[in-house]
Amino acid sequence: MPQPGEPLAVTRALLSVSDKTGLVELAQALVRRGVELYSTGGTRAHLQEHGLPVQEVAQYTGFPEMMHGRVKTLHPKIFAGILRRADVEEDQRAMREHGIVSFELVVVNLYPFEQTVAQPGVSVPEAIEQIDIGGPSLVRAAAKNFRFTGVLTSPEQYADVIEELETCGGLSLPLRQRLAAEAFAHTADYDRAIANWFAQLEGQESLPSRWQLSLRQAGQLRYGENPHLAASLYRAQGLPPVPGSLLEARQLHGKELSYNNYLDLDAAWRTACSFEQPAAVVVKHTNPCGAAVAAELPQAIENALAGDPQSAFGGIVGVNRPVDEAAAEQLAQAGFLEAIIAPAFEPVAVELLTTRPSWRRNVRLVEVGQLLDESRAWHLRSIAGGLLVQQADRVQIDRASWNVPTETPVPEELWPELEFAWQVVAQVKSNAIVLARHGVLVGVGAGQMSRVDAVRIAIEKAGPRARGAVLASDAFFPFADSVHLAAEAGVVALVQPGGSKRDGEVIAACNQHRLPMVLTGRRHFRH
Repeated sequence: MPQPGEPLAVTRALLSVSDKTGLVELAQALVRRGVELYSTGGTRAHLQEHGLPVQEVAQYTGFPEMMHGRVKTLHPKIFAGILRRADVEEDQRAMREHGIVSFELVVVNLYPFEQTVAQPGVSVPEAIEQIDIGGPSLVRAAAKNFRFTGVLTSPEQYADVIEELETCGGLSLPLRQRLAAEAFAHTADYDRAIANWFAQLEGQESLPSRWQLSLRQAGQLRYGENPHLAASLYRAQGLPPVPGSLLEARQLHGKELSYNNYLDLDAAWRTACSFEQPAAVVVKHTNPCGAAVAAELPQAIENALAGDPQSAFGGIVGVNRPVDEAAAEQLAQAGFLEAIIAPAFEPVAVELLTTRPSWRRNVRLVEVGQLLDESRAWHLRSIAGGLLVQQADRVQIDRASWNVPTETPVPEELWPELEFAWQVVAQVKSNAIVLARHGVLVGVGAGQMSRVDAVRIAIEKAGPRARGAVLASDAFFPFADSVHLAAEAGVVALVQPGGSKRDGEVIAACNQHRLPMVLTGRRHFRH
C-alpha cells in the first residue's frame, strides 16, 4: 500500500481500447517495469501481434466473451480488482477468498459513438452498437478508486504515465487525481453525446427539452473585451459540427487572437461566406463597414475597402476565395488591417502580406480551409444564469416569394443591387440600414434605437454615393419618414420585410416619390 506522498507501484494493468494510438509504446513501457498485462478481444490481439505478453481476461475470470463482445469485462473479478482498497482488511480478505488480483492501472477508451453518429446515413442499430457499456463502467470504477488505481482514457495521457513510471517508479497521487478528474469528464461527455443523439431522433430542427452541453477549452486569451476581464475560448461539445467555422481555422501569422478579434473574425467570415460571388467584407466592432462582390476577388477587396476607408482602418477583412498574389497586392494597399480571414492563402500571398505593408508584423492571417456551412448550426447567447438558443439565421434570396406592392416596378438592373443589400443588412446590428450601389456597400446605419436615425447615419456615411443607391432595412419601417429621407438623398429603390400596421403609409410614400420597394416577408434582426 502506498504511503502518503509515495508513488503507486503498478503490478497489473487492464487494457481495453478502441483507439489503439500509442498503445504498443505504453504496453512496452509497462512490460519493461515487470507489469502484467490483461486484455480483451481486439486489444489483446493487437498487443500479441507486437510480441507483447498479455493474459486474456476471459481466461482469468473463467467467463467467456459473449454476444459479439457486448459482455466481456463486466465481471466481479475485474471490478473487485479495480475497486479494492489496499487499506481495508475486509477488501483484502475478499480478494484472497475469491482468487482476485488487483489492477493498479486501467487503460480504456470508449467506442467512437460521437464519430459514428456524425457520419451521414448511420442507422439507429449501427449507432446503438457504438454505445459502450463496459468501458464507462471500468473508467468510473478506476476513477472512483484513484487512491489505489490510475486510469487512462486518452493516448494523450500516456506520455505522463510513462515518464512517472520511469522516473518515480510509480504513479504519484496528484497524477492519479488529475487522471480521475479527466476520466469523469470523459464519461460525462460520452453520456452527453448519447443523450443528445436520442433527443434529436425525432427531428434535427426541434429543440429538445433538455440539452447536454460540455465546453472544452480550445485556447486561453490574454483578456476579454477589456484588459481587466479574464477570458478563454471554448469548443462546445454537444452541438452539431459546423464545417468551416472559425474554431477549425489555423493562424498563419501575427500576434495571438484576442476576444474581440474572434468576434470580429466570426462576423467577417460569416458575412463573406453568405455570398456566392467573390466577396470581401470589412468588419469593425462586429458590423460590416465595407462589403463588395465582383467578378474577381481583387476588385471586390478594392471596393470593400473603399466603402468606408476611415472605418476600415484597423478593421478585419473576410474573403470567400483563396487569397492569391493579386488579392494580396490589393489588401496591402489598406492603411492598416488587424486580421484577414480566408479559405486559404497562397504562399506568395503570405510572403507579400508579411513583408510588404507597414503593418506586416502585426496582421493576423487566419486560414479556415473551407467555406462556412451553417445549415445545421445553432447560435447560443448567454444571459445571467442561462443561455438563449436559436437556429442560425440564413438569408434566403427568392424573388418569386418577394412582393413589390408599389406602383413603380423594380427595374431589372436593380434586382442584384437589392439582393446584395438584403444579404448585407442581415449581418448588421439592428436597427440596421444599409445603402449599396453597384455591388458595393456605401453606407451603414447600425445599432440605432430609432430606425429613422439609422437611415440618417447611412445616408451621411454614403454622402454623394447615396444618389443612385438602393436601401435595405432589416425590419419594417414603422413610419413613412424613412422613405422621405431616402428619396431626398437620391435612393432609387428599397427592400424591407414589411409587416407594419403602417405599411400602407410607407407604400404611399414610395408611390409619391415613384420609388420601387420590395417586401421580403422575413425580418433579420441581429441584436
